[in-house]
Amino acid sequence: MKPPYEITSKILELISSISEQMGEIKAARLIKLPTELRKRNRIKTIQSSLEIEGNTLTIEQITDLINNKRVLAPKKDILEVKNAILVYSKLDTLNAYDLDSLCIAHKLLMSGLIDKPGQLRKTSVGIVKGEDIAHFAPPGEMVYPLMKDLFYYLNNNKDLLLIKSCVFHYEFEFIHPFLDGNGRMGRLWQTMILKDYSGVFEFLPIETLVKNRQQEYYNVLGKSDNQGTSTSFIEFMLEIIHVALNDLLKSQNLTLTDSDRINVFRDLFGDKVFSRQDYLRYNKDISSATASRDLKNAVEKGVLIKSGDKRLTKYRFK
Repeated sequence: MKPPYEITSKILELISSISEQMGEIKAARLIKLPTELRKRNRIKTIQSSLEIEGNTLTIEQITDLINNKRVLAPKKDILEVKNAILVYSKLDTLNAYDLDSLCIAHKLLMSGLIDKPGQLRKTSVGIVKGEDIAHFAPPGEMVYPLMKDLFYYLNNNKDLLLIKSCVFHYEFEFIHPFLDGNGRMGRLWQTMILKDYSGVFEFLPIETLVKNRQQEYYNVLGKSDNQGTSTSFIEFMLEIIHVALNDLLKSQNLTLTDSDRINVFRDLFGDKVFSRQDYLRYNKDISSATASRDLKNAVEKGVLIKSGDKRLTKYRFK
């Protein structure tokens, strides 16, 4: 059954704007972000998503953990970060459309933090905010069928993936399928779905923008609960995505390394044979000498296979 929501004029406007932004991003060759920006954004994503859940580690401390440096902080907070680093490093091994894959991700994310991580809850639970119960989740016996229905919607509904990612995020939080870790998992899985829409979302720090509007995020979850529809939450998350893409477009003057250019070109050309001229036609802002150097370095690193000589030289990705 399709979860309840309406496509409002605001949603249509945001979808239209996001589509225009995606066109600009492709034209600016920002689909595959530069290596250093990907690393920085991944750290910001982990720090923001966990801070929403009360984790105390800073961006600098998380960077130290990634670099295997000693960090003085509560053991639980360190373990949360290490688990998040692990699961975000394995996004390419997970399937956004599969319930078992989601459970695997939860097991990685919550290992050592709760009993039986990766297992759907079978008991009733209420979400407490302060001294009040903010949300009564569906009873334990309904969790599995509700999650199966949600994945059926994700796999089969014809609405745009942008919209479905927001609907999934809201419905996931409403179902509250695990005893703990649902907030960070809901945000992670929307990233997984968006990554399938475009690779640019894998390293876009959407969670940072959610953290900056954290109270509004909780308010709109509650508003959607009260209305019995995820419409307001869809509007909110599309706004977040729109701002994140706009911030990315402002960074167009980032300097791409030879590896960045080669990686972007790999996504474009795949396993087809190409020449230096093909490479230059795509990378119009570099010189012939730079193109030759990029290709030479890629051959030496074993990324490209070279054949022919001089003007007849051709390349192919391994």
